[in-house]
Amino acid sequence: MAVRPTLRCLTHELGLKIPPADIALDEIDHPLLRKASDQFADPAGLRERILSIDDTVMFKIKVQRWRAAAWTDQDDQTWLVAAGQREAGSRDDFYQALASAARTAKTRYNSEHAPPLQTDTHTAAWLPNADDRDRYILEAGLRFRRQLKATVLTLARNSLLDGHEHTAEIGGATIGIHIRAEDGHETYVALRIIGAVPDTLLATVLILVPGCDRDGWGYELAMPDRELADNEQVWSNMMEPTAAAELLDAEHTS
Repeated sequence: MAVRPTLRCLTHELGLKIPPADIALDEIDHPLLRKASDQFADPAGLRERILSIDDTVMFKIKVQRWRAAAWTDQDDQTWLVAAGQREAGSRDDFYQALASAARTAKTRYNSEHAPPLQTDTHTAAWLPNADDRDRYILEAGLRFRRQLKATVLTLARNSLLDGHEHTAEIGGATIGIHIRAEDGHETYVALRIIGAVPDTLLATVLILVPGCDRDGWGYELAMPDRELADNEQVWSNMMEPTAAAELLDAEHTS
């Protein structure tokens, strides 16, 4: 997994704007994120722990004048949780400042809570929060939709090319598309899904088939040339010839 910045670190310390949700935070081009992703690419790679932070395990990331702290959650996702620049004449000022702020946070926590923390530092405020988790889930949903769209278009294009059914597994389900095209006539599309598929996924798949009326899908009792398999749903529609031609043109120009 590539290293992600927390939203707080991204905006407050890296000085960057939050990009649209279709851009993953771990794809942002920044020297610290590139260095961190390289450093954590090998699970057995050497890493230097920030020893002055003792309530959780954080590691040092250094590149050029940039300094940062990285932390890995229980899902093995690594986050850039704090960042700054080294000042001239000082090698570790960023990490000293981070530890000092974390000790102050521990003192504040102990003044407001019981029992008191026994660690020297308290870094909860730097770790990913609910907003970071929500952003991660949103990105995952958009990535899945892009993957699903690419899969549907590939299956449709391949079926147009040879007139046979083509299948792929995605999201725990098997999707198959069989298209029959005749010159000068509308193109018949049969789409089948096997698996415990939520209605939202089925609706999305049907919408992603190009050139088909959203309200034109009908439930079928068989695929072309064969009977239904167990736990299989089959839907059919007509595809506009222009959409079929565009799919084939995309194959030739890609």
